[in-house]
Amino acid sequence: MAKEILGFIKLQIEAGKANPSPPVGPALGQRGLNIMDFCKAFNAKTQKEEPGSPIPVIITAYKDRTFSFVTKLPPVSYYIKKAANLKSASHAPGREKAGKITKAQVKEIAEKKMPDLNCHTVEAAMEMVAGQARSMGIEVVG
Repeated sequence: MAKEILGFIKLQIEAGKANPSPPVGPALGQRGLNIMDFCKAFNAKTQKEEPGSPIPVIITAYKDRTFSFVTKLPPVSYYIKKAANLKSASHAPGREKAGKITKAQVKEIAEKKMPDLNCHTVEAAMEMVAGQARSMGIEVVG
């Protein structure tokens, strides 16, 4: 028989840097889960990722106080800012540009992020990435 699910917890944690402090500790503590077990497992799973990259994680909490988790790739905005060499996006997108990225960079980001996106072709993924870039005030050239 399958375990009964208590709920889902969605967090974004830097790769290899999970620790019991907020937001991890309080989110897992409310469900009665072992915080250190999660931290050790998450850090082991993300040790090959680029240090400091934000990793979205979905934790499934079960009634018997066990858990399982799935990690995703970093958000598209992280890849766009990295490609444009920026710290943050534009504060007034549409009016002021924060930077530029090329279509080749958009394609590279789309291919990298393809497993997490809900599209079937690279072209559709490129449109999603380009739209995200525009909403951040970053111009797509080329």
